[in-house]
Parts: sequence; structure tokens; C-alpha cells
Amino acid sequence: MDESNKISLFQGKKGNLIKISSISLEGVMRRRLLDLGFVPGAIVEVIKKSPLGDPIAFRVSQTTIALRKEESMKIEGELVNHE
Repeated sequence: MDESNKISLFQGKKGNLIKISSISLEGVMRRRLLDLGFVPGAIVEVIKKSPLGDPIAFRVSQTTIALRKEESMKIEGELVNHE
């Protein structure tokens, strides 16, 4: 992966597409996110950021979910172009 394109979900801007490469969460939250489709290789779209940047709404696998900064900082991926 090109290091220049590597970002956390938290760093994404509205409309960005990010291909997940790693999830550094443990326990119940990791399991829930995996079940919702936040898996390595999945494409996540940044849908909306709250005014203070926390939480942020993401779309993955036909599901929209809001994540707090603590979670979205621990999911990294590669910025991809719109297809």
C-alpha cells in the first residue's frame, strides 16, 4: 500500500472512499464492526461529520453507522478514487 494514501477513517473527509487495511480494536467493539462489514478490503464512504468532528457517519455494505473518534482512529485504510 502506498503510505501517502494511508489514513485512519477519522481523517477522511466527507465523500472520501477508504479501503480498510487494518482494524486495531479489540473485544466486543471489534466483533460488532466486523459483523457490520468493517473488514479488511471493504470500501467505506465518509457520509457526514458532526460540527466538532465527533461522531462521524460512515457507509459500508449498505449500512450507515456513526463511530466516535476513539473507534475511527483505530481503523486504517487507503484513500481510493471514486469509481
